[in-house]
Amino acid sequence: MKNIKTAIALFALLALSVSAADGAKRKIVTFAPNVSAEQGNEAIKIRGGVKINDLDFIHAKVAYLTENAAKELAKENSVLRVEDDAVVTIQAKGGGEVSTLAQILPWGVKRVKADLVWDSGNNANFVKVGVIDTGISTSHPDLVANIKGGQNYVKLKGMIDPTKWNDDNGHGSHVAGIIAALNNTSGVVGVAPQADLYAIKVLDRNGSGYTSDVISGIGWAVSNGIQVINMSLGCACDTVALHNAVINAVNNGVVVVAAAGNSATSPVIYPAAYPEVIAVSATDSNDNLASWSARGPEIDVSAPGVSIYSTYKGTSYKTLSGTSMASPHVAGSAALVLSTPVGLNDANLNGVWDPPEVQSKLQSTVTDLGAVGFDNLFGWGLINAWAAVQ
Repeated sequence: MKNIKTAIALFALLALSVSAADGAKRKIVTFAPNVSAEQGNEAIKIRGGVKINDLDFIHAKVAYLTENAAKELAKENSVLRVEDDAVVTIQAKGGGEVSTLAQILPWGVKRVKADLVWDSGNNANFVKVGVIDTGISTSHPDLVANIKGGQNYVKLKGMIDPTKWNDDNGHGSHVAGIIAALNNTSGVVGVAPQADLYAIKVLDRNGSGYTSDVISGIGWAVSNGIQVINMSLGCACDTVALHNAVINAVNNGVVVVAAAGNSATSPVIYPAAYPEVIAVSATDSNDNLASWSARGPEIDVSAPGVSIYSTYKGTSYKTLSGTSMASPHVAGSAALVLSTPVGLNDANLNGVWDPPEVQSKLQSTVTDLGAVGFDNLFGWGLINAWAAVQ
């Protein structure tokens, strides 16, 4: 049996290498709803493509296809669209790793007034937050008690082991710490220190990965009852398949938060630019917009993102800057809102927060910065977790 599995794996690797050598590229092929999985596989095979993965969540598949094959496949009645499987990257920059003994309250957590929320007993206990990123350190003492599981979509040594979601980059652990580092006697503390963390690894040790893996991660989050997902990643790639995945998640009760991007000269990146996503720009300790933070009409709120000290890979800590750091301040704040009973002043009176309602609550309770009301720099303003839970 072992020899058979090895032969199958070698055949698959050979097929992918031959496909790539022929000028094929990774594509996301979305099929019509009435097309079966077998019919989809056959359609790709007839065009000389090699299927890589199934995206059943949005009725699509990932495959290596030449440009000509992709164009021909897109003409078929069974196919809705064929898109590039674009590369997404982390949105952070920073310094060296350090060790910490006594616990400190990071300035960003204090600035969004999360520490005032804890006094009421609200620590976002049992709220499920998915970190779609480079993974989360499985050995970090400031994180491990809050990590409840995960899923890996990244190849390690040529194979994908779903259980290998440990962070080999550090970015995902940094994001996770901002959301839910433990409130103990050492290290740092996160915005929602008792939230349940789920490591959804879609980016490699270099901090990059494919749109299709992000889609898979979103699908896993929906299937596993995740209530908030943070995506401190993105690219200038408006992919319909990714947008459909986001819409599906929101329709299934998931609050979606994402980094706006670190290039002030370019538009807000995707997935943050989608209207269903809470797009977050980055501020410094003086409540100014970071010089490199993306800006535009897609910005919903802003949050601390400059010189943010948090957990890192292994058992270390690190100071990083980026909209990658701003986004988890909002994701943690969303978790605190989800731990708050739905009030009579809220639009949804069924006792359950839905994603648009969470977003509305966060936006309506911000600390206004810049021009009065909404603007393209700060969105509606600086997130205020304490005001959001009142």
